[in-house]
This record gives sequence, structure tokens and C-alpha cells, in this order.
Amino acid sequence: MKVTKKRFLIGFAVITLLLAMVRLFFPSVAGERHTEEQTALADSLLTQQKDSVITIVLAQADSVSAIAAFPQSEVEESQPEVEEKQQETIAAPVPVSVSASASRSVFFNPDGTLAKHPIFSVSSYKDCFPDSNAVQLSAASKLGVNPVSNRMDAEKRKNELVYVGGNPFFYVEPLKQSIPYLVPRAAILLQDIGRNFMDSLQIKQIPLHKIRVTSVLRTKEDVDKLRKRNQNATENSCHLYGTTFDISYTKYVTVRDPAGPQRREVQNDTLKYVLSEVLRDLRVQNRCYIKYEVKQACFHITVR
Repeated sequence: MKVTKKRFLIGFAVITLLLAMVRLFFPSVAGERHTEEQTALADSLLTQQKDSVITIVLAQADSVSAIAAFPQSEVEESQPEVEEKQQETIAAPVPVSVSASASRSVFFNPDGTLAKHPIFSVSSYKDCFPDSNAVQLSAASKLGVNPVSNRMDAEKRKNELVYVGGNPFFYVEPLKQSIPYLVPRAAILLQDIGRNFMDSLQIKQIPLHKIRVTSVLRTKEDVDKLRKRNQNATENSCHLYGTTFDISYTKYVTVRDPAGPQRREVQNDTLKYVLSEVLRDLRVQNRCYIKYEVKQACFHITVR
């Protein structure tokens, strides 16, 4: 019995030594067994996850069956209030899209119809446009060019003056005692007046017309000729500096569409009312000085 046990111990020791040597020289053997253990563990975890999923699905099925057992009225009452708010949010933009844009526009009423703005004119032409020639002359001498001697001299001043003979927003009538040149600041003002006038006509639903410019830059030669005809004409005119122009309030140019229908006539007083509103707004903005001229039937305007 003792001999057998001794042989068993010796054999166990030999086997242990051999395994140690194998592990020493072939370390991959132990790694493969470790990988197999990890694989078995992963399979076990996957099986547990599948069992959990099945349990959740069965629980959801039970809850659905329980809900289906309720009367239809009770199910509808149990719907969350959030869904109702979401439906209201989605449906809201449909009717608002047109009315909101229309309410933000001066051309349309909130219901989408074309807005018609009334004509107010001004309380008094003399009170709203009282700027004397002395006031305008002071501004002209500061902002304008040196007086132009004649038309040849004006041709040499093209780096200081802007040609205003052709513009889609106003009409310059054939000039005999002036030439169509202004300093850039005054040229911009004249264009703004013409554009604002046409915009106002459109928004008030009045057929489009252009303002009519009757006098622009005068040379010294023009002033001398004018004084021979009219002794009351001033020698030191604001028109000498390229900052001043005259706009008629009795004559306008109708914008016609050759392919369109016959246009209805518009009274000059109506156009004068609209023009006075435009000029008053620009004067309030300190863009210009304006004198209401009775004899010449014009607005005498100097840029500021």
C-alpha cells in the first residue's frame, strides 16, 4: 500500500513537471484555454440578454392586451396632453403663413387684400417749406463746387459733378437756362425724391407719374442772361454750386404702358399732395432745405 502511494506521488510530480515545461516552451497553450473560457462567458451573457429581451416583449404584450381590454372612450381619455399640443403646433402655421407676411407689409392688409393708403398732403405749403434763399445759399456754398463759368467749364468739372439728364425716377425737361449736373450728394437726393414719389403713388393706388425737374446747375453765363430778362433774379444764385434744383408742382410725366389699357386721368393737385408729403418727410430727416415758390410754381430744393 505504501509502495503504491509512493509511486502515485512520484508519477504526479513527473506529470506536473512535464506540464510546467510544456507551458514554459509553448505559452500559447494556456492562451487558447483562456480564449475558450472567454468565449464560454460571452455565450452565457448573450443567452441572458436574449432571455431578458423575451421577458420585456412578453411584458409589453401583456400591457397592450390590458389596454385593449379597456373601453375605447377610456383609452382616448388616457392620451397624453402633449400630443394635443404637438398637433396644435403643427397645424398653426398653415393659416398664419399668409396673414403674418401680409400684416408686416405696408402694401397689404392683414387679410391679404391690397391696402390703400389715404392722401394727407401738408397743412400749409408755406409753413412746411419756408427755407429762404439765404439759408439755402449758406448750405450751397459749403457743400457745392466753385461757381461754373460756362458750359465748357462744366465739361471740365466731371470729377466734381454728376450728370442727371437721364433717370428712371424723374424727368429733366429741356433746359435753356441751366445744365443737368449736380454734386453727388444732391444727385442722390433728387433720385430719392423721384423714387419715393413713385412708391407713394403705388401704395396709394394712383397711376404712376414722374416728377419734372425744371432747373438744375446754372453757370455764371446763365445767371447773367437770366438777370437781363428778370431784374429780380439774384446774382449769387444757389444754382451756381450744383447743390440746388427746382421741381415743378404743376407739371408731371405720366408713365404709360403701350400694351396696357387706357389710363385714367389724375389731377395735378392730387400729385402735388403726394409730392408734398414726400418732400416734407425728407426735410424732417434733415436731408434738404425747401422753399415753396409761388411765381415759378416749383419747389426750390437745396441738399444739406
